[in-house]
Amino acid sequence: MDLSAHYPAYTEFNPEVPVWCVTPSEGRVIHRFFDTSPFSPSGRYMALFRMPFEDRYPVPGEMGQIVLLDLQEGTEAIVAETCGWESQVGAQVQWGTKDTELFYNDVNSTTWKPIGVRLNPFTGSKHIFEEGLFVISPDGRSAATTCPLRARRTQHGYGVIVPDEFIPRNGGMPYDDGIYITDIESGRRKLLISIGDMLESLSSQLDLDKFRTSESYGFQCRYNPQGTRLMMILRWLKPGGGEIKLAITVKSDGTDVHLAVSLEEYSKGGHHINWHPDGEHLTMNLNIEGEGIRFVQFRYDGSELHKLVDNPGSGHPTVHLNGTHLLTDSYLNDTTAYGDGTVPLRWVDLRSGKETAIVRIRTEQAYDKTLRVDPHPAWDYGFKWIAFNGFVDGTRRVYVADLSSLL
Repeated sequence: MDLSAHYPAYTEFNPEVPVWCVTPSEGRVIHRFFDTSPFSPSGRYMALFRMPFEDRYPVPGEMGQIVLLDLQEGTEAIVAETCGWESQVGAQVQWGTKDTELFYNDVNSTTWKPIGVRLNPFTGSKHIFEEGLFVISPDGRSAATTCPLRARRTQHGYGVIVPDEFIPRNGGMPYDDGIYITDIESGRRKLLISIGDMLESLSSQLDLDKFRTSESYGFQCRYNPQGTRLMMILRWLKPGGGEIKLAITVKSDGTDVHLAVSLEEYSKGGHHINWHPDGEHLTMNLNIEGEGIRFVQFRYDGSELHKLVDNPGSGHPTVHLNGTHLLTDSYLNDTTAYGDGTVPLRWVDLRSGKETAIVRIRTEQAYDKTLRVDPHPAWDYGFKWIAFNGFVDGTRRVYVADLSSLL
């Protein structure tokens, strides 16, 4: 596809690959996250989210827009509005298995309950399902999520906004909260496995008394590419303040619970996790040796934990389908950032450690950290193109880069 026919090239800092701004006009737009593709299954369309403003945090009921780009025609359309969003991942906009299946979160502003929507962006027909979503299964039949309401108990930006009195609070080891699965066709949800049941399954590896005397919340969850297993980040709030994370994996039927990253490992310093393309391993940033964040890999049961390369870890890493290269971004305070409000998109050869800053983009914005802009580089379905966010000319914009020359 020739994006140069409709979109301006991004040439600042001399990118190593062709880059275009696909939202050059109104701005205030982001794509969802680094673990799902904003490109449609055919590659022709992109689904994005437009914030109504970007200088403050939203209040309940404020509407954002679901934006559809036709990359072939160079057109932009507003296909829906929603109040089920926050600033980091928008309304969790993502595709199903066809270009006619677009999913996102909304909120019933009468009951203040989250809902999910399957939209045909070309006809406007909608199908509503319970609880909302964090991620759609690879076969498009199910939505998995941790509680979109409770997410704000630990960190703003990843759930939905409702009045504070409608946000449940977890005490001890909750058996009424955990990973929810919704069957898209029937619209019915179930609690696949509770936090309490997960922790009990791991009693030989965890001190459960810690969890009984504090609060624990599910944060993010994601399917492996094969749809056979789910990973969930659990955030444990320590008595007296602070928190520690751990990562848990389960089969997609809720059985076979494993501790993938322990409290002890996470507490050394670590952040985002993503599935490896093989569906057996995960990749993340972790201070594995106590000498700074590094890219690491481990099996879904926590075994085989090892450092991938000596390069500093950063941002939101994804291993390419070829298994030999890693793509990530940087936070503004990372050692890999430039110190002037810009950050690199990093392309790392996992065999040699050779690294290329393929794009340098501005992400610094003037408001508080909850409104920060991260590039969140995400692949298309063919693993040749990427989308990423930037904050350029005073607003959020989405960019597309062609990485074919690197492959």
